[in-house]
Amino acid sequence: MLENINYTLFSLINATPASPSWLISLAIFVAKDLISIVPLMAVALWLWGPRAQVSEQRKLVIKIALAMLFSMTLSWLVGHLFPHERPFVEGVGYNFLHHAPDDSFPSDHGTVIFTFALAFLFWHRLWSGVILMLTAIAIAWSRVYLGVHWPMDMLGGLLTGMIGCLMAQMLWQRVGHAIYQRLQQLYRLCFSVPIRKGWVRD
Repeated sequence: MLENINYTLFSLINATPASPSWLISLAIFVAKDLISIVPLMAVALWLWGPRAQVSEQRKLVIKIALAMLFSMTLSWLVGHLFPHERPFVEGVGYNFLHHAPDDSFPSDHGTVIFTFALAFLFWHRLWSGVILMLTAIAIAWSRVYLGVHWPMDMLGGLLTGMIGCLMAQMLWQRVGHAIYQRLQQLYRLCFSVPIRKGWVRD
């Protein structure tokens, strides 16, 4: 039944040769490049920001990193235990984005961006989480639209992201303060010169 839903949704979303070229180009940009907001935002949150908020921003970055570690590990395990071929490998639909014919479920891109968006929903502010969740949905749509993923691959990414955030929160409650203190010490040691010059926050 789930496979039937998967195929039906894919056929509704997947682009065809008759699809507008501008929309395919936009989808390629969203599918390939928009994910870069994850490392860029993480670095920016750690290095800069209002002095009164930097500590909380760095704690958020650490929790996101922990959630990513859990969700990506789970994604890797599920992909190897329950392999599923990509649409273009099965000869289904149309493919507009070059991709290796590796395991499809759950989507790595989906796992990363949904974990990131959920982290902001759970641990930051509602408006930031909503914006990132809309970004995650756009990335999920683009990768199905271009024919490199099934819709259920993206649902799998959302679910692994939820589990990753849950595991990170449980770990944070136990050892979060100690992790933060160690990483803060390491950061001050490695970035002592930029900190002294005022290029980044202490």
